[in-house]
Parts: sequence; structure tokens; C-alpha cells
Amino acid sequence: MKKFDNKIAVITGGNSGMGYGTAKVLKEMGATVIITGRRQEAIDQAAQELGVIAILSDQAKLEDIDRLVSEVTEKFGKVDILYINAGVSGTSSIERETPENFDTINNINYKGVFFTLSKFIPYLNDGASVVVLSSVLASTVSPGLSVYSASKAAVNSIVKTAALELASRKIRVNSISPGAIDTELFSKMGMADEALNGLTDYLISLTPLGRIGKPKEIGQLVAFLSSDEASFITGSDHIIDGGSTLL
Repeated sequence: MKKFDNKIAVITGGNSGMGYGTAKVLKEMGATVIITGRRQEAIDQAAQELGVIAILSDQAKLEDIDRLVSEVTEKFGKVDILYINAGVSGTSSIERETPENFDTINNINYKGVFFTLSKFIPYLNDGASVVVLSSVLASTVSPGLSVYSASKAAVNSIVKTAALELASRKIRVNSISPGAIDTELFSKMGMADEALNGLTDYLISLTPLGRIGKPKEIGQLVAFLSSDEASFITGSDHIIDGGSTLL
């Protein structure tokens, strides 16, 4: 019997990157996995590759979150693992920041995270695990990323409060804060191969372990935090960055 047999896992933003890597790990460990995304073609392709279920849902839209909760609970009942992974980035100085970009980032990274958790709470099994994707940038400073960093700092605060509010039901709530992970993020931003390779080399130079992380490693951490072995861990942020924040 696999560790997560008979467990229902929901992963937002599961069609690529860290969400995809986590879906693969949880599926291999026996869970019934539901992934979400904003593009039907992308989530359908990912679901076919992974052997999981896809539901179209934009974390920035409250009506989509309502529909996601309704579809999941009607088809599968209550949820055992909720990994709120969907997020966006965007660079701008404070001086040049626009209200539109500010809202785009916070509607997904902050408001979307908050209400995804809020609306799933009645449908979480007692003893369930919630994991929320944060970032090392929630607690470090990088010029041009003030809004993104603030959205992730807000996530960390939500996690701690939720951990207290849900402790009586033995529901554990934790965050993970990755450093540089090998995802499609930078290529999606339109960077040329030469620039992308240069950025990767730069990030490696900032990481004491001498490489960037892999999406599977994020999945393995989510799996651990959702397992019985982590039953005494809640309200914690778990840094997975190869030691980059030590420098």
C-alpha cells in the first residue's frame, strides 16, 4: 500500500513547474490528484502526462475558486492534501509600480491564496495537510520585487494564523519558501536562451550547494509535510534554497 492511497490532493497551478513536480510525486505515492490552471489546453496536457484530473480554475477569480471547491467536493468528497501553489511574479520599482500590476500580483498571490484556503476549510478532512507556496523573497530584499515579496510575506502570516485556527481539527498548515528552482518561469518571460543560461549560471553562483533546485524536490517536501511523519509540524515556513539565504 502506498503512503497516500485513498487520499485526495488538490494542487492549484499544477500544470507546470513546482505544481507539476508535486503532482507527479503525490500521484506516485498513491494520491488521487486534482490540478488546476488558467489554460484548458495546458492543464489537459499535464493531466494526461501525469494521469491526474484537471479542473480549469483561475486563482485570481473568486467565482473560479467557488466552482473548483464545488466540483472537487461533489466528485471526490473531502480533501486530505491542499497545496496552494499558483502564483505570479513581476518586477517594478516602487516608484514605477502601477495599480494594475499591483492588483494582478496580489489577486493571485495574496487574495487568491486566502480565499482558496478559506473556501476549502469546511471540506478539509480532520487531520488534513495544507501547504502554501511562499518564497525566500518573503523574508529577503530584492530591488524591483517589493509587491511580490510583500504578497509572499502576507502568505506567511496567513499560514501562521490558519495553523492556530485549524489546530483543534488537527489540520496542519505550513508554507514552503523555495530559492532558485528549475522551472519555466524565466522562459515564459521571453528571455533568450543565452540570457536564460546566463541567469541560471548566476543563480548557481549564489547557491552554496552549487546548483538550482528541481520541481521534484519541492514535491518531496510537500509530501513530507503532508505525511504522518510531519504530524507535529504546523505553522512553519520551510526554506528550500540550497543555502542561498545563508550568504
